[in-house]
Amino acid sequence: MLKVSAAVLAAAALAMSFTGTAQAEYNPKCASGVTQIGATTVLQWRGENVASVKQFKGCNKNWAYIYVWDSWRANHKVSYWLSAGIRTRISESSVDYVKAENRKELWSSGADTLSECTQAGGAIWNDTTITVGNWTEERC
Repeated sequence: MLKVSAAVLAAAALAMSFTGTAQAEYNPKCASGVTQIGATTVLQWRGENVASVKQFKGCNKNWAYIYVWDSWRANHKVSYWLSAGIRTRISESSVDYVKAENRKELWSSGADTLSECTQAGGAIWNDTTITVGNWTEERC
């Protein structure tokens, strides 16, 4: 039987806490809670992880969520815009879209699309240096 010391386990846990991954904590627009559906999409710019985009369901709606990674924010002191939205298979345009300036995270306003195939989209951009966005996998 292999024994692993407490120090090794503690070091591994500490290392995992600094990976820069996004964790959705709470959707302020859905007090009863949301559940992630589908995989997280990571936005990259010039080979660096910038933000995560996720799709959630809850409160009888679909939600898009974008989170700007702390590691990117710490190294890039620029003004930027975020956007988040849900689109359906039927409509190429977003059925639910919001944007905000210089936020760490952004929730869409929620789309009444639980009975449809949807994707969550997110983007981060500014006027001079960065423009990146993408959609999550489609969920039906």
